[in-house]
Amino acid sequence: MASLFVAISPAQAHGYISSPASRQAMCAQGRVANCGDIIYEPQSVEAPKGSMQCNGGGTRFAVLNDNSRNWPTTSVGQNVTFSWVLTARHATSTWEYFVGGTRIAVFDDGGRQPAANVSHNVSLGGRTGRITVLARWNIADTINAFYACVDLQVGGGGGNPPPTTQPPAPACGTPWSASAVYTGGALVSHNGRRWQAQWWTQGETPGTTGEWGVWRDQGPCG
Repeated sequence: MASLFVAISPAQAHGYISSPASRQAMCAQGRVANCGDIIYEPQSVEAPKGSMQCNGGGTRFAVLNDNSRNWPTTSVGQNVTFSWVLTARHATSTWEYFVGGTRIAVFDDGGRQPAANVSHNVSLGGRTGRITVLARWNIADTINAFYACVDLQVGGGGGNPPPTTQPPAPACGTPWSASAVYTGGALVSHNGRRWQAQWWTQGETPGTTGEWGVWRDQGPCG
């Protein structure tokens, strides 16, 4: 008896925004739970051109449209570089970026085939706070586009996240005493710094015993 073999082709891969992480990237990275099969194919959000929905308005990946999921944001300034990873390099007409239905940037490729990695620098036009950017990669020789939504927390500066505030120095605690006996693990303060004993000690001044001495510098204290 002859056997019948049927070849099944995997879904063709295409592309998505990897940085700042798009919603499908968040799902694929496990940063958002219960996303469905988008976790296996973040590059496959394909639908007819012209949609303003994160999943392109198709029948798949509707989870990407769910704003109640509290999508994580990336902190940015007024200029953002969006980086695409393309796993199938389709001839491209344009790349479009929207906020709240308003197009804020367009890049015209004129039907050329893009590289495997594509980046666009986009101005957010003075917007601040939490916003969602919808990106569309419009294919030149089909009716379809690929979609990605990116959630941002926008400050007022450049393209890098705002600096974090340094935490206050820990309290100094018990001052070192020349007459006291200290065992390994004991913490004392001396000359504005905290020190930890590595073994039994008495009368050895913190900061004078060298790198391999009994006292280990734990940093400044306040």
